Amino acid sequence: MTKRMGNAMSRMIEMKGKQFGRLTVIRQNGQDPKNADLLWECRCSCGNIVTVDGSRLRGGYVRSCGCLRRELARQRYSKNEGFTRNMGNPQNLRNSDGIMVSSMKESQRNTSGVVGVSYDKATERWLARLMYQGRYVLLKSFETKTEAIHARKEAETLYWHKSDKQKQTVS
Repeated sequence: MTKRMGNAMSRMIEMKGKQFGRLTVIRQNGQDPKNADLLWECRCSCGNIVTVDGSRLRGGYVRSCGCLRRELARQRYSKNEGFTRNMGNPQNLRNSDGIMVSSMKESQRNTSGVVGVSYDKATERWLARLMYQGRYVLLKSFETKTEAIHARKEAETLYWHKSDKQKQTVS
């Protein structure tokens, strides 16, 4: 079956009724404006309804509404003694000064090399963030990486009341 999309003819792969992991395709539900892939409405075995890109379904990248990922994470965490020992105690997520440990350590996904500084491809600007006592005290974009780093360091000094030397010994 072919379907006209824009000015070009493309082959549409009919997927209604097909099963992909926990997802069963219900119907075609539009087209992704970014990549022109068809979107499919699916029912997960848990009962949730989600809309998924057809190529991600066929490629096996999406197999549930998210319930599978949560179940697998729960299984992994239940076998992790360090995690289960600290479960339920939010204070374990903060250092002795009450600062969130995640705010102080660089994640594996960090590409800027500085905690709390990232590049936003959509706006082509650098972002600086700092959360303090459960709210953002710094959430601003900058033209350059240097400006964003400077703003993050100033906010750390202002809100964490620590010099660079003290911060290095904590992290």
